[in-house]
Amino acid sequence: MPTFLLIRHGENDYVKTGKMAGRLPGVHLNERGQEQAEALGLALKDVPLSAVYSSPLERAIETATPIIAGRGLEIQLISDLMDTDVGEWQGQELKHLYKLPEWKNVQQVPSRFHFPGGESFIGLQTRMINAFESLARKHGDDEIVAVVFHADPVKLVLAYYLGMPLDTFQRLSCDTGSLSILRLVKGGAQVSGMNLKPPFTLPKPPGKRGKKK
Repeated sequence: MPTFLLIRHGENDYVKTGKMAGRLPGVHLNERGQEQAEALGLALKDVPLSAVYSSPLERAIETATPIIAGRGLEIQLISDLMDTDVGEWQGQELKHLYKLPEWKNVQQVPSRFHFPGGESFIGLQTRMINAFESLARKHGDDEIVAVVFHADPVKLVLAYYLGMPLDTFQRLSCDTGSLSILRLVKGGAQVSGMNLKPPFTLPKPPGKRGKKK
């Protein structure tokens, strides 16, 4: 099974509005986010990527663009990599949401929470795992695949393959422009790095061993 590079998109200015973006279109990388994307592209330039997949949202596509530079690859958009469907909370002021009694569930017991008019964290994790299991079937053991998407989805994927209860996934960190390494193996998974920022040296996948002479 392949090695996945789980990449969170770069920084954007929407967070400075104090509102929840969710799936809001038209949220682009800011200058720092563009620098983070370029740094990822440079750090990965010698990594033999088989494919680059991305969420359809602009901030993810813009992060993936420097990664494919000079490779002859296209960014493959997957709708199931879309950010959380936060429903009625999209575009709402965070200072208001923080005061809601439901916010405690978001942070402490997310397994009990369902975004009003949106999806649950259980549903979100299921969507992500289905997407990764589908990608795993497309790629071989020696392949390295980059996937650019969003913070909570990244953390939920890592939590699942690490065997963590869903209610503990918020303990993981996933900064903008960061990379985590997930290798799916028969009967399980290996996580060899989390929340890494360039410059970094990636561990080489096991690969196939040549015959001894």
